[in-house]
Amino acid sequence: MTQSDNPADAFKKALSEATKVLANDPELNVSFTVDPAGMSGDAMRLPQVSRRMTRDEVMLARGTADALALNRRYHNGQTHARYTPQGEMARELYEAMETARCEAMGARDMPGTAGNIDAKIAHEAMRKGYDQVTKPADVPLATAAGYLIRHLATGRDLPSGAANVMELWRPFIEQQAGGTLEDLNEILADQADFAKFARKIIKDLGYGDQLGDDPDQVDDDQEDSAEDGGEEEQEPDSTGDDNPDDEEAEGTSEQSQEEQQDASQAQISMDEQSDQEMGEEAEMPEGEAPLEPPAPQPVSDADPDYLVYQTEHDEEIRAEDLAEPVELERLRAYLDQQLEPLKGAVSRLANKLQRRLQAQQNRSWEFDLEEGTLDAGRLARVVANPTTPLSFKVEKDTEFRDTCVTLLLDNSGSMRGRPISIAAICADVLARTLERCNVKVEILGFTTRAWKGGQAREAWLNDGRPQQPGRLNDLRHIIYKSADSPWRRSRPNLGLMMKEGLLKENIDGEALEWAHRRMMARPEARKILMVISDGAPVDDSTLSVNPANYLEKHLRDVIAMVEKRRAVELLAIGIGHDVTRYYDRAVTITDVEQLAGAMTEQLAALFDSDPRARARVMGMKRAS
Repeated sequence: MTQSDNPADAFKKALSEATKVLANDPELNVSFTVDPAGMSGDAMRLPQVSRRMTRDEVMLARGTADALALNRRYHNGQTHARYTPQGEMARELYEAMETARCEAMGARDMPGTAGNIDAKIAHEAMRKGYDQVTKPADVPLATAAGYLIRHLATGRDLPSGAANVMELWRPFIEQQAGGTLEDLNEILADQADFAKFARKIIKDLGYGDQLGDDPDQVDDDQEDSAEDGGEEEQEPDSTGDDNPDDEEAEGTSEQSQEEQQDASQAQISMDEQSDQEMGEEAEMPEGEAPLEPPAPQPVSDADPDYLVYQTEHDEEIRAEDLAEPVELERLRAYLDQQLEPLKGAVSRLANKLQRRLQAQQNRSWEFDLEEGTLDAGRLARVVANPTTPLSFKVEKDTEFRDTCVTLLLDNSGSMRGRPISIAAICADVLARTLERCNVKVEILGFTTRAWKGGQAREAWLNDGRPQQPGRLNDLRHIIYKSADSPWRRSRPNLGLMMKEGLLKENIDGEALEWAHRRMMARPEARKILMVISDGAPVDDSTLSVNPANYLEKHLRDVIAMVEKRRAVELLAIGIGHDVTRYYDRAVTITDVEQLAGAMTEQLAALFDSDPRARARVMGMKRAS
């Protein structure tokens, strides 16, 4: 057998095969990548494992693989969707508890998975700093609820960081939902019963108003209506077997036990192989010794040499966490007042975009087919020549039905005033318009937490001002609207851009990479990222102690990475500054009031089926 040059290849292959068995899906496509781990259809992405194969890398890959495989095995998407709550907080709780259920089921049936998933949980908790948290409000309730469900269902102690989060919220959860939690072990194996149990927990915790209609009650009402209208229908024949599917169910049960034994055996084999590899690692030459601390992961996938002095004080935060609801409503009213004169023009452009999208959605057909809908427009030729066969047509699926659009807005101080106001209202209108056309929209913003350096710069000064420190400010990445959040719920958040003191400096490269990572984790087939900025990245504290093009070079590197990978379609609009020197697909406007038209035309062009029209609007050269 030919030995691979990369010692990690054998481990990856073994883990891939074990994961397929564990997931009970031999067609599963397992890959290892630097992109966020997750599932997209039949493709599973796992964390990359380097040639060194450090213990942390191996355990994280195994834990992630087991968690995703168990979700694949025990999770039914239709049942899950049937009981999914409507509100965002309720949905987060519901998702976290279902994930914990699948992992607990795996721990019961295949105990070897429990330790691997513990390693994954420990890694995530450490990365998010959960071991340092002291107040419940600093961590999501949904995360704590998921940890508690897994702990109660398996009886296993959680890793320290996760246990800290669980214990902070546990008194509240048990006080509100302690009676309901007692039924956990009885319903764990039945996803439908567990979904009802999760909805009861959500109601106990005070989020019952976000559950929406009870699907079982809706079904009962429909059955009552059917019975009222069909009393004269005969009862089905009661003769014969009461349950003709008993034999099939019994066979399925036996088959399931065999599959679980296969999965357990595969897991044991993986454990033995990994332990053997760990032993081999200990005997490697001195330069490859696993006891050496692993090299720190690069901050940027686009440029491994890009440095950040400190990341502890960076934040990714939702807009509603930066202001009270009353203040958000006041700021939103102020935003609406500022843009009252432009409402007519913006609305007309939004209606134009919607008409163009819906025209494609409703009028895209394939003709001259042998089956489908009869094409009445071609009946004349049949009348003229009866031997001519009938012609049929079929409506084509539009390419934007499975699409996600992210708007990344520059929230720097130079955008203050009319530019940020118009950017906010345009993002608002586009989100509303695209949502009507079944296109998911995410609105993000980026700035810094302080002017001229924050706590990172203070740490650098206290450390004696080392040379070439890299980025010296604290990032603030803001989520105004997530892709899965409805527009009506996120509408007040955009008023936050009017908040005094929010807009500071802009580090575009890291913001673009952040938005790209979020998009890569989305399940949609097509992803579009639109950047709206008014110039080059600027942060005085960083540029004063690094090369003058430090931030600009990183932005170019990130753009090159995004465009090379081609998983996300990237375009940009520059307000008052030429951004075509950075982005291949970009337009520059000189008057902020042109922003609405530019955004509308660019998005409409992306969905245009005529490549020449797309090229004309996007400013691309026509192919020879």
